[in-house]
Amino acid sequence: MEPGVPATRSEPRELRAARPADVTWERLQDQMGWFDRKSGYGQRQFKRLKMATLALAAGLPVAVAASAPHWAVAAMGALVAVIEGAQQLFRFQENWINYRAVCESLRREQYLYLARAGHYAGVEDADILLAEQVEKITGQENTLWAERGMS
Repeated sequence: MEPGVPATRSEPRELRAARPADVTWERLQDQMGWFDRKSGYGQRQFKRLKMATLALAAGLPVAVAASAPHWAVAAMGALVAVIEGAQQLFRFQENWINYRAVCESLRREQYLYLARAGHYAGVEDADILLAEQVEKITGQENTLWAERGMS
């Protein structure tokens, strides 16, 4: 924080006393970690649900051929529908892909910043540019997330 700029109640004292470059770096690391974790979670959930759908769908003809009780075959079919509905509702695949893309964009910014390459080459204050880029990337994803939630 700059002198004379009041801090909000939600800002920890350490954050207010930190150098702007340190705050930016911490924010970058935090956001890369968050998007990496959420991407991994979305990937795991998508694959688990997709495998469950495949197993149940493949088991339906087997259950019919084995003269399984009608309620068991019906339950398997209903579970396929519920799992596919959950996939559509929670959008695990879409979030996995989008969050991975954001994480990789942030990682690219990190590497360019550290190497002072790309748009960081010859810039007087690369820390400010990094802060702007991190917020631009995360802000775009936040906007897209809100738009996807509204549709």
